[in-house]
Amino acid sequence: MKILLSISLLFNVLFASCQQEQKIDSEPKNEVFLIILGNVQDAGSPHINCQKECCTTLFENPDKGRKVVSLGLIDGVAKKNFLFEATPDISSQLRSLKQLSTFKTTDIPDGIFLTHAHIGHYTGLMYLGKEATNTKEVPVYAMPKMKAFLEANGPWSQLVNGKNISLKSLENKKEVQLTKQIKVIPFTVPHRDEFSETVGYKIIGPHKSALFIPDIDKWEKWETSIVSEIEKVDYAFLDATFYDAVEINNRDISQIPHPFVIESMGLFKNLSAFEKGKIHFIHFNHTNPLLNLESPQSKKILENGFNIATFNQRIDL
Repeated sequence: MKILLSISLLFNVLFASCQQEQKIDSEPKNEVFLIILGNVQDAGSPHINCQKECCTTLFENPDKGRKVVSLGLIDGVAKKNFLFEATPDISSQLRSLKQLSTFKTTDIPDGIFLTHAHIGHYTGLMYLGKEATNTKEVPVYAMPKMKAFLEANGPWSQLVNGKNISLKSLENKKEVQLTKQIKVIPFTVPHRDEFSETVGYKIIGPHKSALFIPDIDKWEKWETSIVSEIEKVDYAFLDATFYDAVEINNRDISQIPHPFVIESMGLFKNLSAFEKGKIHFIHFNHTNPLLNLESPQSKKILENGFNIATFNQRIDL
C-alpha cells in the first residue's frame, strides 16, 4: 500500500512539474534587442573626394559593413520594429532590420526616430517618397524644431503633405511608450543646431537600457554629467567621430567640436571596469582608425576596457 502511495505521489509531482514546464514554455519570451545598423559618420566610408589611404581601396572594394550610424530596435513579442536615424544607407539598413526581426514583417518600420537635421541622420527619409517606395503615414518622431523644419522645407514637406510620413512630436525628457516592453526618452544635447535641435535617446527595454548619443559637442558643454548618465544605464553608445586631432589636420578643429576619443577615454579613465564596459564608441569619421579593429588605436580602446560598436552587433534589452 505504501509503495502504491509513493508511486502516486511521485506521479503527481512529475505531472505538476510537467505542467509548470509547459506553462513556462507557453509564456512569451523576451525578444527585445537593439541592432547596430551602422557606425560611420554622416558622409559614409569611403568618403566623397577622399584621396587618403583610408578610402582609396574602399572605392575599388567596398566594405558592406560600412554604413552610416543607425540603430534598429526590435520587439519580438509586440511584433514591431523601429529605426533610429534615417541615413543615406536606409534601404539596406531597413532590409537588415526586416531580416533580423524575429517575426514576419516588411522593409518599412513601425516608426523612425530622428536626432537632428544633419545629412546622415534624416536625409534617408527621401526614400519614403513617391520616387521610391511611396509609403503611407510612417510614424517619424522628431523634436519641435526638427518637426517644423520637415514641415516647412522641400522636399521633406512633400512627404508630410503627401502623407508618406506622419510626424510625431517629441518633448525634451518626456517618455514615449512604444510598446508594452519599450520606452524611449529624448533629451537635448549641445551641437551645431543650424536647422534643428539635437537629441540623444535613452532606450529602455524590459530588463536593460541604453544611451544613444551619436552627435554632441564637447562633453563639458553639456549641462548633464555623462558619467552620471552612464551609471544609470546598461549600455552607452557615444559620439566617437574623431580619435584625435591628428586625423583632421587639414580642417579648423573649432568648427567640428566633437569629443575626441582620447578626450573621452581621459574623462572615463577612473570609472570601474564594469562602468567602462558599458561604453561603446560609435559614429566614426572615415579617417577614424577605430573603423579598423586591427589598428593600434582600436586595440588600445579594448585594452582600456571600452568597446567599439560594430555593424550587426546585437544588444539584448
